Amino acid sequence: MAVASLGEPSAVVAAPIEVPESPAKVSVSGEIDFDGDLLNLKWEVCKGGLSAVDYIPCLDNWKAIKALKSRKHMEHRERHCPTPNSRCLVPLPRGYRIPIPWPKSRDMIWYDNVPHPKLVDYKKDQHWVVKSGDHFIFPGGGTQFKEGVANYIQFIERATPLVKWGQNIRVVLDVGCGVASFGGHLLDRDVLTMSLAPKDEHEAQIQFALERGIPAFLSVIGTQQLTFPDNAYDLIHCARCRVHWDADGGKPLLELNRILRPGGLFIWSATPVYRNDEKDVTVWNSMVALTKSMCWKVVAKTMASTGIGLVVYQKPVSPSCYREREKNEPPMCEMGRNMSWYSPLQKCLPQLPPEASSWPPLWPKRLTSKPYSLPSAPLVEQAFHNDTRDWHALVADVYIGGLGINWSSVRNVMDMTAGRGGFAAALIDMPLWVMNVVPVHEPDTLPIIFDRGLIGVYHDWCESFNTYPRTYDLLHSTFLFSNLPNGCDIIDLAAEIDRIVRPGGWVLIQETKEQINRIGAIFRSLQWSVNLYNDRYLVGQKSFWRPHGGRVQR
Repeated sequence: MAVASLGEPSAVVAAPIEVPESPAKVSVSGEIDFDGDLLNLKWEVCKGGLSAVDYIPCLDNWKAIKALKSRKHMEHRERHCPTPNSRCLVPLPRGYRIPIPWPKSRDMIWYDNVPHPKLVDYKKDQHWVVKSGDHFIFPGGGTQFKEGVANYIQFIERATPLVKWGQNIRVVLDVGCGVASFGGHLLDRDVLTMSLAPKDEHEAQIQFALERGIPAFLSVIGTQQLTFPDNAYDLIHCARCRVHWDADGGKPLLELNRILRPGGLFIWSATPVYRNDEKDVTVWNSMVALTKSMCWKVVAKTMASTGIGLVVYQKPVSPSCYREREKNEPPMCEMGRNMSWYSPLQKCLPQLPPEASSWPPLWPKRLTSKPYSLPSAPLVEQAFHNDTRDWHALVADVYIGGLGINWSSVRNVMDMTAGRGGFAAALIDMPLWVMNVVPVHEPDTLPIIFDRGLIGVYHDWCESFNTYPRTYDLLHSTFLFSNLPNGCDIIDLAAEIDRIVRPGGWVLIQETKEQINRIGAIFRSLQWSVNLYNDRYLVGQKSFWRPHGGRVQR
């Protein structure tokens, strides 16, 4: 197999990591000098009753959605952020409790935490999710998983020897993921899957996934690029994902081509692959023409005894096929800015990078090896290895055991300022996963993160994040508040953090003392407990408090 370089992102990252000489030097400092005005902030619960419980500001801006001139390309599922930002606090569903811990949560969650029974009825014959007393149970079924997801994963292995889960295939995108059972079961194979779906064709599927402790993200292939870098994923999967890949001149499939590594695989399991009715044959013929024009080759096409079939495509590693096409259609793209944030979909093929014929080292060596997207310069390479070493020391000597965080309760983690992914790499042996977020106002290091076998997205922290409320156990940031662009308000950011973190969850913030006095005051006004360590690490834990009770009965 082969892979691409992801361009040459800047080697500059946030402030250097400071590691205490020994764990004994980590101690609670004196009281935080809280900013008085921020300490006395008044908060209100979001209005809207039942809908407010799952409020996502940039995806639930109904005023903007109703004003759209078209919904033909899923514009209503894209981001439409309110102005000004929302500062209300999302209420709790009545009966909400601390989530079931991993790994039990993969197969069972509390019904009251995500009380959405519609999917149980809608998919009752496919065994996606079953209501059982106080719980939802996930038996591993799916539209295409007639004998269970474990058998389906083995079916893929038998289809092509190119797939070696957890070795050459480490980072996967599952488009239209359902309740993410595919990605959840691949975790046993050392595969990290980004499960992707919009809000919400099937009620709360991404919310189910995150409650289970499985990596997932809300997004849609509409009119804009996905917020991933070029040449990122080793494998992309779609099992009846309800995306018309050949629509609009093939723009949706061309977007997959952009984010798929050269030599990477696209696995498509859908009725046009294995049924012969007129509609399916028409779609299949369209896909044959489109994939041929993109120089994708079919490496496998097969059917299981269940009657379910799939096709495996591979992206080229050489530009020779592009030059040999009879028509320059789709045309080649001009190389431009890699960061895909509010970038329109393109109907073109990006040039393959010089390292397209090289694949990252097999996992887990891939995590600490020099990423292909890192510029080849001795000082840059040394800075990368130093960053990895320093994060390992900081996490081992300070973060684990030194800051009062109960890591046994932590499963879903977000690094809000991911840099080169050093924080996530240092946590790799713990039973958790990290969503690495690269702020759009900072250097583009997300290609490095994917090269290392980790996952992440671009985001602007002046806006709300694409996730349901109460979906992360711990949020981590390094000098994010100090480096916010002009016009961004730290109160808005703190309110967004409060929305994302589960009750009982944590924030771990490395900041200047001046910013800690301000941030700490905001979190205290939200009734979080806060402590300061070594004058630079703010640790906060969210309570169950909501203004005036703030619980909604469904």
